[in-house]
Amino acid sequence: MTENSVTVREARAHLADHINRAEEGIPTVITRNGAPVAAVVPIADFEALEEAADVMLAREAEAVLAEGGPTVTMAELLADLFTEQGGEAA
Repeated sequence: MTENSVTVREARAHLADHINRAEEGIPTVITRNGAPVAAVVPIADFEALEEAADVMLAREAEAVLAEGGPTVTMAELLADLFTEQGGEAA
């Protein structure tokens, strides 16, 4: 698998080409000021990454529970999330 690297400007000008390459299995890394900031990747790669992240998070949660780590109810979790969102908006 070959990796392409293009600037944001180049990616914008030729987005369809980079999407076509992704469909062919070739990712494109997009750079800004020489630093990688995003990528156009085949959807199968993206889905595999999401699945791997889910598995990793589930394993971490299982390890915390096995060690007797803290648990919260869904109500507590939602209350915390809404409190955090309200704090960010202020």
